[in-house]
Amino acid sequence: MTKRPPGLNKSPGSPETMSRRSMMTATAALPLSVQLSADAAGNDAIASLIERAREKNAAFMRGDMDRWFQLVRIAPDFTLMQPFGGPASRGFDASPKRLADLSRYFREGETELEVLQTYASNELVVLVMVEHQRAEVGGLAAQDWSLRVTEVYRKDGTDWQLVHRHADPLVRSITLQQAAILARGWREEK
Repeated sequence: MTKRPPGLNKSPGSPETMSRRSMMTATAALPLSVQLSADAAGNDAIASLIERAREKNAAFMRGDMDRWFQLVRIAPDFTLMQPFGGPASRGFDASPKRLADLSRYFREGETELEVLQTYASNELVVLVMVEHQRAEVGGLAAQDWSLRVTEVYRKDGTDWQLVHRHADPLVRSITLQQAAILARGWREEK
């Protein structure tokens, strides 16, 4: 017969068994309480970043680049995958000329943010969103410019910097053939 460790021969509910259960519960709850406080801090950061994303997106689509630039903190190693395609750009030109050009490019926009998913750690927050918007863009008449967007923020001291943004206009489903045309760079198949 195999000898059991002390306490395992005790019947459930005995003082020794209850003591062990209480100890196991307390031990398991300790990391959980630490995790709960970290989650609360993470939730505060997420809520703050979502509100900032709402405000900065609305300002951008109105062409209010001064307000937009007050709200956004762009990291020096920022990458952007633009909704118009092409290679990812790195960094951001925040010169007065560039901001003035953007102000003229985006006009009269209205926007609403739909947050689909968030992810957070101590150092990173990811927002997965749909930006439902209507605006005049690049001189075109006002139309729907809704985008699927992923933004990644990194903690920098007490604030969060935007380190990556990926946006595409594929809010509505497209066919395999349409996706193939996009993947080929609009070249017609021969």
